[in-house]
Amino acid sequence: MGSKRTRTEMEGQGQEKMERFTPMFEHFRAELDEHHDRRERITKASRDITAASKKIIFTLQRVRTLNQPLPLHVWKANKQYHDAIATQFFAISKDLQGLNAWRYNRQITGGCQEWMEAACFQHYLETATLISDEDAAQKLRELDAEGPGIRLSPEDWVLGVYDMTGELMRFAITAMATSGELPTITSPSSSSDAMDVDGGGGRQQRNVLIDMRGLRAALEGLDTGFGPFAKDASMKMRVMQTSVEKVEKALYGLIVRGAERPKGWMPEVEIGGGGRTVEVEG
Repeated sequence: MGSKRTRTEMEGQGQEKMERFTPMFEHFRAELDEHHDRRERITKASRDITAASKKIIFTLQRVRTLNQPLPLHVWKANKQYHDAIATQFFAISKDLQGLNAWRYNRQITGGCQEWMEAACFQHYLETATLISDEDAAQKLRELDAEGPGIRLSPEDWVLGVYDMTGELMRFAITAMATSGELPTITSPSSSSDAMDVDGGGGRQQRNVLIDMRGLRAALEGLDTGFGPFAKDASMKMRVMQTSVEKVEKALYGLIVRGAERPKGWMPEVEIGGGGRTVEVEG
């Protein structure tokens, strides 16, 4: 039958169709390979940034003063970690531009939050103030001076502040265990007891606990809405509240109960599961 197509003709037409669509699927494959490679690069960089930021925080916990420049030995010890963080951000900054900044947000958010925690804690030790989201975002962009820079989302800034309260708790309890009192700050501030952010107003005596309570009040009043950010904030909220309560209880045991004891009494102040004693005058 002349109208019937032979098997060879049908196979030939099928091959032509495959050859016509092959470049399109090869393009899809290349895009997927590029996507997976980019995601792995960002994930690895985020882990390295997190590790270096934790080491910066560990070194900052050796500081015993507030509202003063960091000691030289702390700067020297942390320089290598700051350099490592800058190198990692530079390596992935081009991968996090435009829509990719949102597409790979979950891969980089861990590193950004940990970096934010370290930067916020260092800023507080140096100035006794809370770093603003604009200043933090500018610091992050400056880490990639030769590139487009990386965007710090408002969510990462807030979550980093949540985490920083845990470092304030460790700093406060260590100060009480070593010096017998909370570090106080005399700095420009408003009439409220909250942490000084904008530097306006008169002068006020504050301590770490007053600042932690101010942060707690502000964070508890934050409307986180719904979604992944609300879930993360809810978990960090409980940890933050526990951190403030630990400082309150430690200060109570140090001052109130210490005043009921004779001179030379050594109360137990818990720090990270271990015990430390400090002499308190009755």
